[in-house]
Amino acid sequence: MNTLTTAPLAPLLKRLFADAEASTAKMRQERANSPADSAARGAQSDDYLAFYSRYKDYHLAVSPQTGTLMYMLARSMAARNAIEFGTSFGISTLHIAAALKDNGGGRIITTEFEPSKIAHARQNLQAAKLQHLVEIREGDALQTLARDLPQIDLVLLDGAKPLYVKVLDLIEPHLRGGAMIVADNADWCPEYLARVRDPGNGYLSVPFAGDVELSMRVT
Repeated sequence: MNTLTTAPLAPLLKRLFADAEASTAKMRQERANSPADSAARGAQSDDYLAFYSRYKDYHLAVSPQTGTLMYMLARSMAARNAIEFGTSFGISTLHIAAALKDNGGGRIITTEFEPSKIAHARQNLQAAKLQHLVEIREGDALQTLARDLPQIDLVLLDGAKPLYVKVLDLIEPHLRGGAMIVADNADWCPEYLARVRDPGNGYLSVPFAGDVELSMRVT
């Protein structure tokens, strides 16, 4: 028995992933009516706040496989402290919090600038009875993650792609040896991939499941 596959979290996640799938289908239809690659360019542009504000009603969630990966990583390394960049509706947050609960406790610090998404995430965390394990920091991650960080075991990067390197700069001094970083859609930030794939920068890194970069801090 574990928190991830039992009630109240398991049925909640089933509903949330169904909602996310419907949300993604609607977003794809919208993109089909837009110039080619405009969404990717928007997510990669300096005006990322405008881009993500436009998509505030969309889940932009990790896949079920990535969610399960986060749970497995956190459990296998007995994680106590996790950082998440990009809360959205809280689907990935729920996976990490479930692992922390099953590890005996801990804290995930997650950050989101869109107030409506924070409200949804709080509701979902309360429904799963995991809210006591989560600190949601509202605002620009470059400010919210610039203070009061613990030694970090696990990181999920799933916010504005242009900020991946800047967020890594903030959290890197707090990464313990062996800390794991999962970066969703990392191919949208070539600078990030170049950094973590260079062993001289203190990481081992491999692509995973087509849309994820899995990295380990080795120094």
